[in-house]
Amino acid sequence: MRSSLFQHTEPEGEPGAFVLANGRMLKVDLAGSGGFFYAKQGSMVAYQGDVDFAYEGAGGMTKLFKKAFTGEGMSLMKVSGNGDVFLAQDADEVFVLYLENESVTVSGSNILAFESTLTWDINRVQGASMLSGGLFNTTFTGSGALAVTAYGTPVVLNVDEPTYVDMQSVVLWSTSLTSTVRKTAKLGAAIGRGSGEAYQLGLTGQGIVVVQASEGHPLPNQS
Repeated sequence: MRSSLFQHTEPEGEPGAFVLANGRMLKVDLAGSGGFFYAKQGSMVAYQGDVDFAYEGAGGMTKLFKKAFTGEGMSLMKVSGNGDVFLAQDADEVFVLYLENESVTVSGSNILAFESTLTWDINRVQGASMLSGGLFNTTFTGSGALAVTAYGTPVVLNVDEPTYVDMQSVVLWSTSLTSTVRKTAKLGAAIGRGSGEAYQLGLTGQGIVVVQASEGHPLPNQS
């Protein structure tokens, strides 16, 4: 059998490593990873070997209450066993970050999977208020791999001067940055990807911010 399809074979990975099967799919080798990792519930598209998937909820009662109150956070599954697991989310682009005793703030909707060596919590973004829509994101700390998704090819901006980002378009940013929420448009103005948006996330200091080329997946048409 011959086909250009067979160019898309799975990559070889190191035990326990998060590697990209392709630009829109993550491969995780459970061997050497401590035996388990966490992934967004429902993100598995295939697996090989003896693998178990257990509902993890929001990651504990405290985080469950934070998720219910803020709308932020993830429905997680604990993936354990022996074998290879393939993950994807709506054919979004997938990127792997390797934290080395670092921390990063990520939008909950952009999180695909992460190693168990990372600790995480839901925090209110500094400078955000209920008037500006709240804005709670998830902070990861420690050393390990973190896989994130983006709907629309993202850009990485170096924050060496005040930077302002559409709240729905931000994927992640350095925790070393100071955040504010800025109102720059009159009511009814359309300066961002969405209509009528008046608030942006402001970031200052030294670090990076990742911005996707959309505000996320469009909502289904309501009939």
